[in-house]
Amino acid sequence: MYAVLNSFGLAGLKGFGVAVEADVSAGLEAFSIVGLPDSAVRESADRVRAAARNLRFSWPSARVTVNLAPADVRKTGPVYDLPLLLAVLAAAGQIETPPKDAAFLGEVALDGSLRPVAGVLPMALAAAESGVKALYLPADNAAEAAEACGSGMQVYPARRVTDVVGALSGRLTIPLAAPAPFDPDGGWAAYPDFADVLGQAVARRAMVVAAAGGHNVLMIGAPGTGKSMLAKRLPGILPPMTREESVETSKIYSIAGLLPRGAGLIAARPFRSPHHSASPASLAGGGSLFRPGECSLANAGVLFLDELPEFSRESLEVLRQPLEDGQITISRAAGSATYPSRFQLVAAMNPCKCGYYGHPTRPCTCTPNAVRQYRSRISGPLLDRIDLCVEMDPISFSELHGAAQSESSASLRAQVLAARAVQTARFAAKGYRGVHCNAQLSAGQVRQVCRLTPGAQQTLRVAYDRLGLSARSHDRLLRVARTIADLAGADLIDETALLEALQYRMQDKLGVR
Repeated sequence: MYAVLNSFGLAGLKGFGVAVEADVSAGLEAFSIVGLPDSAVRESADRVRAAARNLRFSWPSARVTVNLAPADVRKTGPVYDLPLLLAVLAAAGQIETPPKDAAFLGEVALDGSLRPVAGVLPMALAAAESGVKALYLPADNAAEAAEACGSGMQVYPARRVTDVVGALSGRLTIPLAAPAPFDPDGGWAAYPDFADVLGQAVARRAMVVAAAGGHNVLMIGAPGTGKSMLAKRLPGILPPMTREESVETSKIYSIAGLLPRGAGLIAARPFRSPHHSASPASLAGGGSLFRPGECSLANAGVLFLDELPEFSRESLEVLRQPLEDGQITISRAAGSATYPSRFQLVAAMNPCKCGYYGHPTRPCTCTPNAVRQYRSRISGPLLDRIDLCVEMDPISFSELHGAAQSESSASLRAQVLAARAVQTARFAAKGYRGVHCNAQLSAGQVRQVCRLTPGAQQTLRVAYDRLGLSARSHDRLLRVARTIADLAGADLIDETALLEALQYRMQDKLGVR
């Protein structure tokens, strides 16, 4: 006897259909799973057999063979437990064969309950695209799967295998899952307020410029000057996530198993802060299952690297591809996977190893050579991808105890949104596709968009010659100046905007020429 059910698997960020075929034939009792399963799938044999007996089903005393097609693609994880069990029971004649337009996902516990699995959102989207009309899965995965309901597919959340069997036979009604309302504005409440940051007017301004233009930023300062405080508050002044960004980021978190149970799409921009001991694989992603790394988990959000020079050179070089292309490709002998990695990099570092080089009151214990070695740990190609560099001085006593109130995140966010609206209108008028902020402008687009006043043109000429700017530094300077002009509501880049952009030059802060 033979039965086939529909299920789905993962290949990178996309789901693909899997046909779970079960055959029960005469012979000595045996159970084998074929179709390139990994160890977790092979272990399903023991799980589903024990679950069937605990649910009072009669496990067939015959030779049971299950094939997961296509057989040339590796199947991973416990997601096939539910369809595997149902296929065997249908082939043994104990339940009716489910409809061809139904699909099943989920891990089965030994008592017959259903446990959540990772990667349900991309698999549910693939199911909807392939014409599946009914998707049965664990209740804890229902909220994310319901985001795929717009294509005519219905999602049935179940707590136990018997719920699914009862629903298929018509003896039980499972309430349909509905997608949660998408409220991107609610994501701002997840971040602390800029009003808590005292002093550091230049650094606060740099964060506004970074948010308005999508620029990467590096903060240099002694311990306790507020670098981490500023970084953690940056997502709170970024524009709200679009639904496309939310779906893309939620798919990444679903694959990584980090999407909260019972939650729908991610509405708050991610903030990831890996420790400086992070390996290249943890940043880029990888492993036998091609799990996304920190670069992908920060997609559409902020990747904060504290103590930047303490990261290994290999780990920092991993950042070059995502910063340049907005995606990262993980290649292994078993295949490859590409994940989106469009994040905003915020880095922080001390001015030297001891942290007090140039401090007004505390002496530095580092030699000049040690200071140069410490700063040289950051490669030139990585520095080329950072637009803003700001030095942070220690906060004075009067700033800590003064009556002046710092601007709130809501006030700074209004400035950022106004500048982004100007950029959106400009890019739409010029037909720039895929460009959402000034930091994404190509070299040719910089020439068209970053027009200067005569005075700014002369200032730029002098700076180019005296500072020895390269063509890349020239374009980066103009992108930052364009953002500053957008914040001021100016059509042309004037001398004030250009001079402010010059003060954020990386080479001057790090002593690199």
